[in-house]
Amino acid sequence: MALISGVAGGLVLVLVLGSILRTLVVPRGLYSSLVFRLWWVLRRLLRLTTLRRGYDAIDRTQTWLAPLMLVGTLATWLGGALLGFGLLLYALSPLSWASAFREAGSSLFTLGFASGARLKLSVIDFMAAATGPVLIALQIAYLPTLYGAYNRRELEVTLLQARAGEPAWGPEILARQWLVDTESALPELYRSWERLAADIGESHSTYPILLTFRSPRPHCNWLVGLIAVMDAAALQLALAPRTAPPEARLVVRAGFTALRDIARALRIPFDPDPMPETPVQLTFEEFDAAVAMLETAGFRAERTPKESWPHFRGWRVNYEAIAYELCRRCDAVPALWTGPRDFPGEPVPPRRPTDRRPPESGRPELPPASG
Repeated sequence: MALISGVAGGLVLVLVLGSILRTLVVPRGLYSSLVFRLWWVLRRLLRLTTLRRGYDAIDRTQTWLAPLMLVGTLATWLGGALLGFGLLLYALSPLSWASAFREAGSSLFTLGFASGARLKLSVIDFMAAATGPVLIALQIAYLPTLYGAYNRRELEVTLLQARAGEPAWGPEILARQWLVDTESALPELYRSWERLAADIGESHSTYPILLTFRSPRPHCNWLVGLIAVMDAAALQLALAPRTAPPEARLVVRAGFTALRDIARALRIPFDPDPMPETPVQLTFEEFDAAVAMLETAGFRAERTPKESWPHFRGWRVNYEAIAYELCRRCDAVPALWTGPRDFPGEPVPPRRPTDRRPPESGRPELPPASG
């Protein structure tokens, strides 16, 4: 029994240490099964309180997922360390189960109320005493990194709201620019989101817990915003290739590269080199309706919808499958062109402010958004 306890304790400590290093220390998107299983459990427990309810209820409950993940991972690591050191102390001493775990807890949390003169156990006691403070210090140092990446992300998401509506939608970005004659600002938007996509790809694959941090506003979401910007760029490239800025091509590539980095960290399978003619879930009818809305807003297409559809599909095939799966896992707001969710509800069109300008002849009226 002592041998089994010793081997089990050593294995538990190795697993805990590996999870800590993968999550907090190694600057690369490494998979930690402990963290992702905890994510899976907590997400479903929160979902139990919102069975058969809409997105607003889902958003309110899933807001608690990020803090519960932070507390849960710390508690799991400390609990695993307590279990591992307790098993080792039981295996290497005549202590009973209760005494072994009491001494392990005393050392791990540096309480010092349980001690003895057993020299051969001093190494284990010292290791346990060092593990607790180091682990808590790493977790505390981890928080500024998370919230720094979160603030950079949400700043761009908030700025996008005026351009793309709430929730964001790619055709809406183009329509609003042409309605108010600000289409010359699109290259700057694409440049900003190209940098943000690179930032998200690095930070969210290295620290996947950022995927559980929701935006302050229920109908804003970084993933929906990124999809909207990529769709807007792909639409412009497909419909007006001669006048589309080069930044459009760059933001699409940066976007799907970031999504693929996150997919690798989460072990989501994807085709790294899909063929342009590969089918996508978005239908031509949805695309055609969006093009008609753009033309109503004043956008001048160089190709017909049928001519531009293969080009748009050739861009979207690079990111649609991963984007839909991430939106489903993150319970993102069900915006247009972002795929299905695990909860009931129809896609939410972008909310548009009321046009209170004096009536003018020749000014286009934008039809309501639809899927």
